[in-house]
Amino acid sequence: MNFPADLKYTKDHEWVKVSGNTAVVGITDFAQKELGDIVYVDITTIGETVEKEQVFGTIEAVKTVSDLFMPVTGKVLEANKDIDSAPESVNSDPYGKGWIIKVELSNPSDVDGLLSADDYKKLIGA
Repeated sequence: MNFPADLKYTKDHEWVKVSGNTAVVGITDFAQKELGDIVYVDITTIGETVEKEQVFGTIEAVKTVSDLFMPVTGKVLEANKDIDSAPESVNSDPYGKGWIIKVELSNPSDVDGLLSADDYKKLIGA
């Protein structure tokens, strides 16, 4: 499994890539493998400020639906439109084409409380 060192991770299996005051959020390689074939991603919070650890949407796989949890407090700027027509990109490229949302950070220090790649690997036993 792949866990890029330049990303931050959550115990709920989301990843975050911060650039300035904006963060890109997706699910980890581990999460997509656990879920199986992704068939739909539903983001209902575009334009809203969502608190850290609150639900910002759902991800549906063939056998289950899971909540997506916000890793940082911020305003949801956009959802990845490409995964509407190609949700399988969350499986094939979770850190690239399979990103889920972009967020404007309300509190950049939220990122400091997230897990490093090594800490995340320990969490999942990788």
